[in-house]
Order: sequence, then C-alpha cells, then structure tokens
Amino acid sequence: TFERVCRHIARECNSVVVSVGYRLAPEHPYPGQYFDCLNATLHFMRNLKEYHVDPTLIILGGDSCGANFATVICQLLLNKRDLPKVRAQILIYPGLQGIDFQLPAYQQNASVPMLFRKLVIYFCFRYLNKKPSYLDDIIQNCHVPESMKLKYKKWVSADNIPSEFKIRGYKPQKNSSYKPEVYEAIKEVFAMTFSPLLAEDCIICQLPESYIVTCEFDVLRDDGLLYKKRLEENGVQVTWYHSESGFHGLL
Repeated sequence: TFERVCRHIARECNSVVVSVGYRLAPEHPYPGQYFDCLNATLHFMRNLKEYHVDPTLIILGGDSCGANFATVICQLLLNKRDLPKVRAQILIYPGLQGIDFQLPAYQQNASVPMLFRKLVIYFCFRYLNKKPSYLDDIIQNCHVPESMKLKYKKWVSADNIPSEFKIRGYKPQKNSSYKPEVYEAIKEVFAMTFSPLLAEDCIICQLPESYIVTCEFDVLRDDGLLYKKRLEENGVQVTWYHSESGFHGLL
C-alpha cells in the first residue's frame, strides 16, 4: 500500500521519491529507526547525481511517526555543513511530543479510532522496548517533573492551541502530582529524538519552509498545531492544511 502511495506522489509531483524501509520496533529497539532514516538520507544526499536530483530541491517528509523521524532528521541535518540544505519538510499528522497527554486533542479524541490515547502511550512503551506500565498515570501527566512542566509550558500547553479547537468537550486539566517512579518508567520520551517539539529556538529558527497536515479527529492534532506555532514564531514559513473531518491515518 505504501509503495502505491509513493508511486502516486512521484507521478503527481513529478519528483523522485525515496522511501526508507526502516527497521521496526519492538524487534529493533529505539533509536535504531532514526539511524536507519538518517543513514539512508545521508546516503541519498551524498549521491544526488545518481538519482538525478536537484540539490536545491530536497524535501523530507513523512506521516505519523514517519513525520516524527522527518522532523528529527531535519533538525539533525542543520549541523551537516557539507551537505545541501533541505528545501522543505512535509509533516502529515506528526507525533512530536510525549509530555502532555491532556492537550485538547488528546481529551477530545481519546476514544476515536484508529489511534486511541491509551494506545499511543502503549505504543510508546513498545517502541522503547519496555513493558507497558502506569498508563493511567501517564495520561494524567504524572511522569512530568514540575521543573520540566515550567520549562516547556511556553511550547507545550493548551494555552497555545487556538480557541476554536477547544470548543468540543475540552476541560482544562487540574494539576497532577508528579510520581518519580512513573518518570523513570518512560523518561526517554523527553529526549529530542523522541519529542522534537522540545528543540530550542536556535534550532527551530534554522528549519526550512514547512507543510503541516492536521486532522480534527486525531489525538496528534495539537502536536502539529503547536509545531506550526513554534515554526511561525521563529520566522519559518508554514503552509497548513487542516482536515475538518479527517482522522489519523487518512493518507
């Protein structure tokens, strides 16, 4: 199915499409997936003549966790001065953070197929090669130390979500108690390779023009909205498409 999607994109956009068959978790533990995607991207960018690709027109993209990989790799490539600059990034309903599972989209779409809120957290554990635990505590954000809540509130907060996305059954969360044992169970989600939404402004401001797709009935909707806001505030041009009737996986 995905090969057909890639062929369609190549044909409709008159472009070369390289799809990375990265190794899957949990058989292949995190962060092997990033290394697969990064190494494939580096090989491609170092051999553009072989692929007959214009070095000024390289675009990185993906959907869902693939959009997470594309986001991270776009950030990592900023330090590669020996390679062409990425022209743009395409992020389709990206998952970009593991800090706040009480954002409006997570509340509103907690039970919307096919990506339930509890399933997202379960997948996080499986992806990290860990036994799922404390799911209900993580839903309440008990895994986040107070210092991190304060540090990242300027970037990851319902306050940064436009009011029109809070109309449908959103209730501001009451302060939850931090539980160190829950933090220890899933602390890897705070790494930039897992939550690229937490990258510093000095990185965000260097990123290329971006195209972001969000879906109304998707727990990851607000990740895309928050990243859009961060990019725009750092002077990055963003084209945004929101599917008002869309759900996760519609690609």
